[in-house]
Amino acid sequence: MEPGGIARTPEPPYYAVIFTSLQTGDQAGYDEASARMLELAAGMPGFLGVEAARARLGLTVSYWADLASIAAWKRDAEHAATQSKGRRLWYAHYATRIALVERDYSFERPGGAAD
Repeated sequence: MEPGGIARTPEPPYYAVIFTSLQTGDQAGYDEASARMLELAAGMPGFLGVEAARARLGLTVSYWADLASIAAWKRDAEHAATQSKGRRLWYAHYATRIALVERDYSFERPGGAAD
């Protein structure tokens, strides 16, 4: 996984957890908590990678090997505590969707990104 880049996922099938959010004005501690959640998720069995973007609307897609791995992530105590803090402080609205990835394809320019 490239930080800030496109996740390198295995051949399908696998699952995507799509987290879409609108934040509040109170972002104290958010960046640190987000970095910790990525570190924690990356150590979970079945975690395959993550992609994220934020402007006004935030979008984070994490990839998982199976539904059991997603359920274990949801049950993780530190993750649950951070979710609760997010509802209290950081998020005005969010939605989480889980999808089965049945097919994927990509393009990568030889030599990397254009300047």
